[in-house]
Amino acid sequence: MRDTAVQGGHEIGFAANLRGDAWWLAPLLTFIGLSAFGIYATWAAFQGGYYWHGSYLSPFYSPPLFIDPAAPGAAPLSHAWFGAWPSWWPKFLPASPALLILIFPLSFRATCYYYRKAYYRAYFATPPACAVTALPQKDYRGETRLFLIQNLHRYALYAALVFIFILYYDAFAAFFRDGELGVGVGSVVLLINATLLALYTMGCHSLRHLIGGRLDSFSCGAVCGKLSHTAWKKVSCLNKNHMLFAWLSLFWVGFTDFYVRLAAMGVITDFNTWD
Repeated sequence: MRDTAVQGGHEIGFAANLRGDAWWLAPLLTFIGLSAFGIYATWAAFQGGYYWHGSYLSPFYSPPLFIDPAAPGAAPLSHAWFGAWPSWWPKFLPASPALLILIFPLSFRATCYYYRKAYYRAYFATPPACAVTALPQKDYRGETRLFLIQNLHRYALYAALVFIFILYYDAFAAFFRDGELGVGVGSVVLLINATLLALYTMGCHSLRHLIGGRLDSFSCGAVCGKLSHTAWKKVSCLNKNHMLFAWLSLFWVGFTDFYVRLAAMGVITDFNTWD
């Protein structure tokens, strides 16, 4: 029989546990998945080009607040919300529209309740898994110091909801080229991207609370109560699959940028009804 130091029913020491399964696999895969996306998204954001093809706009660059028309694979200047790239932009940073807007969807994901669990376990081992001893910490204050920003999640939700409308507009525009209605592989890719991001956002715990979770009852009236309860149940259904949509949308938004980038560079051919 194994001689193990136990305190309060748990083994003592980092990663000590009494589990018999491969508990380390989930945090390892999470670490690999989030790291791969973070590296690619950072690289793509700093490119500042090859984010536009035909009528396809990469979601990493949407909305294009300013556009440098001289950049390779840049969107037409007419698509810029505020015109050409500003002269006040720091010279040491690339003229990339992504650097101006990615902070908003990033803040929503970084403060998401599911992702917090995921990266707390994968990167900080606090704890690495259920019933597995965490890294020893002194003067632990949870989310009252360094991670106090996590409490801004409900406000990041509002920005994320705005981006859903923007991305659906981009998906709708992707079915038109030079005023002609059509469809291409990229059109479908952008539409799936907006839909997965909508499912992920609409399953947010904060949105569920905002719609009905804050109420003690739904008896504010026959019509009002029924509508509130129906909306709350729909969001609750999405909330049950929040982790699934979190990963699907994360993978697909990266794939969408990758697809548009390769098409803009001429590496792949976008099959469509226009050409």
